[in-house]
Amino acid sequence: MVQKKTFSTIEELQKLQYFATRCEDDVGLHSLDGTIMVDAKSYIGMYALNFAEPILVVSESKEFFEMIRDIGTTETFP
Repeated sequence: MVQKKTFSTIEELQKLQYFATRCEDDVGLHSLDGTIMVDAKSYIGMYALNFAEPILVVSESKEFFEMIRDIGTTETFP
């Protein structure tokens, strides 16, 4: 699954990372153009992304997406 999300606060990013670390499946964060891909479980890796823009959250875990449903703003992604 892939969701396009925008985050507006550090707290939202901390919650995302917290839930990613508790997810058994991989969770990736990708720039929209695909040039940057990081592990959402890596606190340092998250600094590589520009969170002023939407990012793609990628995981096979439906449970993970349920946990982050109310974090940030979910946008339509084709």
